[in-house]
Formats: sequence, structure tokens, C-alpha cells
Amino acid sequence: MWQSYISGVGAYVPERSLTNFDLEESLDTSDEWIQQRTGIVKRHWVEGGVATSDLALKASEEALSSAGLKKEDIDCIIFATLSPDHDFPGSGCFLQAKLGLEGIPAFDIRQQCTGYLYGLSMADSFIKSGVYKNVLLVGAEVHSKGLDRTPEGRNVAVLFGDGAGATILSRKEAGADTESHIIAYDLHADGQHAKELWVAAPGTGNGPDHRLSPAMLEEKLHYPFMNGRQVFMHAVKRMAESLTNTLKKNNVTVDDVDLFLFHQANLRINDKVGEMMGIPAEKVFNTIQDYGNTTAATIPLGMRDAVKAGKLEKGMLVGMAAFGSGFTWGSGLMRY
Repeated sequence: MWQSYISGVGAYVPERSLTNFDLEESLDTSDEWIQQRTGIVKRHWVEGGVATSDLALKASEEALSSAGLKKEDIDCIIFATLSPDHDFPGSGCFLQAKLGLEGIPAFDIRQQCTGYLYGLSMADSFIKSGVYKNVLLVGAEVHSKGLDRTPEGRNVAVLFGDGAGATILSRKEAGADTESHIIAYDLHADGQHAKELWVAAPGTGNGPDHRLSPAMLEEKLHYPFMNGRQVFMHAVKRMAESLTNTLKKNNVTVDDVDLFLFHQANLRINDKVGEMMGIPAEKVFNTIQDYGNTTAATIPLGMRDAVKAGKLEKGMLVGMAAFGSGFTWGSGLMRY
């Protein structure tokens, strides 16, 4: 029998860093207002013609180095993003070309903030079935080019940052529970809440003739909309529910878990989930204060930072949970 494990991890954020103070004047906001509601202190935004796949390339190169693998060892790419380079083809193809990996399959998945966990389930299944040996799983976003950076859009614009995280899942023979491997994942969606957090345009559901029109632009339908209260309520409930179920199904307690990596949307969400589950604050590794919400990148980016900070070491038991647009949500458990 085969198992998959994370053999390498990498991340990248643009050099340009913006603090809350940098946004105060243009967004008619304040550092105090942003920190109290989100926990965010700063975020990174791209400059010039930098695309999502460019960030993904940097993160992937670090992951390859971390794994001690050559790019030719990768036999599949899974790319999670809601901010692709272009509508089509998928950003996985652009990343594949930049890596110089002609011929291997490249998947793009659109599960937003839950994208990394959905991708993890796919990579693990491919490897366990013997189809692939080394899968590059990337979450990357360039949000800054798609935000309403005026006072009208401040409630959303202050939340998001640009960045990428990458992991390589590799194949090994099944071994002891104490060895590195992906243990379990639990995935869900509920499309009846899709319009509580979405971008309406461009899209084929907007009218009889056009995916995008001047009227849609004037209504700012091409910018993200979020019902913050609904998102907060559902995120706390669903993340705690899914992670609790995953731990219970695998006979694991909160005390057994060494580190928790939650999606980084709002520090208050993560604090509330931790409170509901009785997780000590020191077991939750947060990065939202430095990067904002990088959507599909938050968990692998946090994983890389936790390794660099000495908070995550081989053999540790790690719990993960995420919630995002769709609504989609899920959790995972692994021995890192």
C-alpha cells in the first residue's frame, strides 16, 4: 500500500508591503479599525505585470529545494486559485510552462479559501492509487488587482493580500502511524449560500447577451461582495464542526495535536474556533497579521512559515481547517 506525505514546502509573497497605515487615507479607514475587526497589520501586493503563476513559480521552486527534488521529478500539478492569470486556460498550465515541465497534467481547482484542502485530497488520492509519485500542490492568489480600493470597498479591500504557498506530496510505502503521511480529510460545500461571498461579474449568469457590460462595471459587480456577518457565523461553526469530526473519526484529541493550521481570513474566527474546541492559543499558528487573507495560499504559506519559525517539525501531528466562498469548508489531519 502507498501513502502520501509532504516532502517539501515553499512560499512567496511580493516585496511590496502595505501596513494598515498605508491604506488609511485612500480607504478612509484606520489601523485600529482594521486590527480590531480582523487582526491584520499588513499585507503584500504585487506591482506591475506580476501574475498569480509568477508567485506560484517562486513558491514551487522553494518547495522543490525543500524536498531535495528536481523539477523533472514532478509528475502532476494541482493549482488552487480564485484569481487566475486569465479566464482560460488555467493557471496550472502557465505554471507548468514556467517550470518547463512539458507533458505532465495540470489541474486548476476553484474552491477558494478551501482550495488547498480540496487539492490535498486530490493529490493524496492520486498518490495512494499509484497514479502519480510526486504531486506539486500550489495555492496562489493576486487579489490586489481585483479589489475596490476606494472607501466604498474598504470592508473587503483591507482583508486581502497576494501570496503563494506550495507543497510537494510524495509517495512512500505505508508505515507506522508515527511516520510522515496524510491521515484524513473532510470536505463539504453548500451552494445555497454562494452569493454571500462572491464576484458576480464577469459571468454567464448576468444577462442574456454578455458576460460583462458597462452597466455591470458601473454597478461594481466585478468586485468581491461579502456578507461579513453570515460568513463569520458559518465559518466558525463549520470549521469547528469539521475539524472535531475529523479528530473524532481518527481517535485523536486536541491534546494529541501538536499544531493547528487554520485558514487565515480573520483572527477572530480562528480565536473563536479555538475557544469552542478548547485549543490552547499557542497551538494555533497564525499568519494573517503579516499577510492578510491570501485565500488558497494561507495554509501552505503558514506551513512554510511555521517550519522556518521552528514551530513545525517532522513527526508532528497537524490539524487543518478552512472555510470559504461557495460556501466550501473542510479539515485535514496529517503527520508532518
